[in-house]
Amino acid sequence: MADPGKPGFPLPAIAVPLIVLLLYLFVPGVRERPWTAVRFAGVMIALIGYVLFVTARLQLGRSFSVSPQAKALVTHGLYARLRNPIYVFVGVMWFGLILALRLNWLFVPFLAMLVMQMIRAGREAKVLQERFGQAYLDYRERTWF
Repeated sequence: MADPGKPGFPLPAIAVPLIVLLLYLFVPGVRERPWTAVRFAGVMIALIGYVLFVTARLQLGRSFSVSPQAKALVTHGLYARLRNPIYVFVGVMWFGLILALRLNWLFVPFLAMLVMQMIRAGREAKVLQERFGQAYLDYRERTWF
């Protein structure tokens, strides 16, 4: 049994490949589409986004939460350059999947997700600034999004 105080392997790390496999297998026409250079590039972009998403989630560790909370100011690894690498790399992964699966209709929820991530990032920034003050402002100056 896992220790509830220790961060485990994130569930989305398992769920994402499963969802992609189901899309590939069961969305009509996806498997029949030719494997072009754009489609291969999409796979590579999605894989890179996925690996970096999982890395960011693991680096966040116990500080991960569904609702905005200020458990700790994580400033190492990917967080040394990006304030929200999970959001960035989920977006990269999603964009790659749109190219790889050639499901252009996924651009609509992709754009909605980007807007929701911007709103959520703003809420998280407010919580972090309230808790960590100048340390967060200094961190914000050194990082992007």
